[in-house]
Amino acid sequence: MTPQLQQAIRLLQLSSLELQAEIQEVMETNPLLEVEEDFEFNDNAATDKTEEQEIAAETPDASQIENADIPAELPTDSEWEDTFEQPTGPAAPSNQISTPGIERDNEDSSSDSLQEHLLWQLRLTPFSATERAIATIIIDSIEDDGYLKTTLEDIQHSLGSDLELDENDPDNIELGEIEAVLHRIQHFDPVGVAARDLRECLLIQLKQYESNDLENIDLLTTLIEDHLDTLAKRDYAQIKRTLKISEEQLTDLVRTIQLLNPRPGSQIQVENTEYIVPDVYTQKIHGRWQLSLNPDNAPRLQVADHYAQMIKRADNSADNVYLKNNLQEARWFLKSLQSRNETLLKVSTAIVERQREFLDHGDEAMRPLVLHDIAEEVEMHESTISRVTTRKYIHTPRGIFELKYFFSSHVGTDSGGECSATAIRAIIKKIVIAENPRKPLSDSKIADIIGDQGINVARRTIAKYRETLMIPPSNERKRLV
Repeated sequence: MTPQLQQAIRLLQLSSLELQAEIQEVMETNPLLEVEEDFEFNDNAATDKTEEQEIAAETPDASQIENADIPAELPTDSEWEDTFEQPTGPAAPSNQISTPGIERDNEDSSSDSLQEHLLWQLRLTPFSATERAIATIIIDSIEDDGYLKTTLEDIQHSLGSDLELDENDPDNIELGEIEAVLHRIQHFDPVGVAARDLRECLLIQLKQYESNDLENIDLLTTLIEDHLDTLAKRDYAQIKRTLKISEEQLTDLVRTIQLLNPRPGSQIQVENTEYIVPDVYTQKIHGRWQLSLNPDNAPRLQVADHYAQMIKRADNSADNVYLKNNLQEARWFLKSLQSRNETLLKVSTAIVERQREFLDHGDEAMRPLVLHDIAEEVEMHESTISRVTTRKYIHTPRGIFELKYFFSSHVGTDSGGECSATAIRAIIKKIVIAENPRKPLSDSKIADIIGDQGINVARRTIAKYRETLMIPPSNERKRLV
């Protein structure tokens, strides 16, 4: 493989973010590459230019401001806006100082972590020095879901070094004192945090539940304390017999439990939103799906003319050789970049042409497709198709999908045709959503329903697809409400 071919293959498998970093690195090392200054990403550049001209005409320039009549004296309490009108020019760019009270979409809106949120409440709560040290260790030991997995004995031993006590005698602080501090933290916001298991977490929240029905509270407490495992197994008949309650009463109890949060720490989480930038856009125009590359992923490059004109053919000086080598590398890079764009657009067009029904009707209309089918159509090797479709995304009216999403295996139909695995998963999801929650369908029953539609699929295949969809088995999908 030549260096040029290696470079083309390497650019082909880069994601959009990696490609931008690669372009930036090449431009920093090669002075003969530059961005086209007159390149506009917006197709309505003429319209935008006209609007800019209108705005410029309405905005007074420096000479107009200098020639304006400025009063010799102003009232003492007057302000600039009282005397002069504000120019109606373009809005300030987002990187300038923002107006207080106005939130922008690109501002960092991340909140405190769970530990920081609890420590803030700790500082507002009256604690002694020893209790504050205990509370700090407990808060540091809380997991992201809000549970405390560290035992009280381990916390007791950790306090020996933190409080400069005798490590050989950690009983200077009794477990009862640690547990007392723990109970106070468990009533911090969010309520139920620092619980040691699900049962304790639900009981803590239940104590905060406001209800005048004491009998209902007692039943809820008994149900959580003694029958939580049975409730998790959906064995409602046994619970009704044990507690001697009707199905309506059990339904009310379950509804109340569903109001509690089994993962209180999830309310306070720091998550940085990651946005996917599509490589290709597709839209339906006049009944046909048309594709275009995203111009924002990479700037349009060109060879710098002022450096290229400095190259002399017969000159073998070090400077001239340096310019010649960089000129050749710049041309290779531009050619590899162009080849990447053409290949990406060619492969995406072939995929969209095969999956037009999916774009029109959804997942259930997805056709079976493998890399070999596209490789034959565009006359490329399957490995090239694999590189092109990995970490490349296409924007469609149905959402943003990785190009790999359009490839799936298939199963046979009674009519001799084929049905894609993606379509079968969509059918399974649709059947499960429409099922009776009191009597959920088994995998065998789902296979029979799909078989009635002419699609031959085994029960084990249904179970495999159901697991990929994160759908629990029928015994765990049973609901009273």
